Amino acid sequence: MPSPRIVRTVKALRLAVRTWRSAGESVALVPTMGALHEGHLTLVTLALRKADRTVVSIFVNPTQFGPAEDLARYPRDEAGDAKLLGMAGADLIWAPDAEEMYPHGYATAVVPKGAALPLEGEFRPHHFAGVATVCTKLFSQATPDVAIFGEKDFQQLCVIRQLVADLNLPVKIVAAPTSRERDGLARSSRNAYLTPDERSIAPALHRALKGLAAIAANGGLINKAIDVATHDLLHAGFAKVDYLTVRDAATLEAFDGKSGRPGRVLGAAWLGATRLIDNVAV
Repeated sequence: MPSPRIVRTVKALRLAVRTWRSAGESVALVPTMGALHEGHLTLVTLALRKADRTVVSIFVNPTQFGPAEDLARYPRDEAGDAKLLGMAGADLIWAPDAEEMYPHGYATAVVPKGAALPLEGEFRPHHFAGVATVCTKLFSQATPDVAIFGEKDFQQLCVIRQLVADLNLPVKIVAAPTSRERDGLARSSRNAYLTPDERSIAPALHRALKGLAAIAANGGLINKAIDVATHDLLHAGFAKVDYLTVRDAATLEAFDGKSGRPGRVLGAAWLGATRLIDNVAV
């Protein structure tokens, strides 16, 4: 299939969406930072089921990277992304540059609290302000009926749901299950950073989270289990564990196994120079 049309200005994007709307068609948005893989394509497939037209944004958002993070080396492959999206059936690629998204004099940010404060919010304190701001802009630019986000970035999903509810934004957020390799590793653009040896170690994070979820579901001693799982990851070859934790799946507050509310086990750990995140349901 031919690659989707690429638009690079808000004016061109809105014209395309307005044309679809005039024909009575609904619109889905799949926000991405490019470097697409099978996991992203599952989001596109879901979007195609949820709406008549699908827009995939490709924008490496500088405002969600900290000063010491990997903005400069984040993988980029627009031509490859366009080919994959053509095969997947996407209708349009929204690929603005930084100047189009944040023109000279830009001075506004959306700063979420609540679900944005713990975990990633502690280790990457400016991250979710960048995510919330760019997603608010994407929703305003593309005016989608539905937007698709993967559960792999589960805290991000919680923050976006909170954002949409708090600001009364007219978009439905749909979650797609985490796409995994056959050995359980969550698909991520940053997996490309892993050496062959690190790649063989990486699935240990998912195994640790599954083990913690089983213990939490059965009312076990979760704090002790977290200590053991942390030790096991370090012994397996991880350099550092930022967190392993069990949280309420909606609020990311402390998990109460007696409440009947769903829980989520979340983890972030460094393997060499690569930071991996993952989560599983309780």
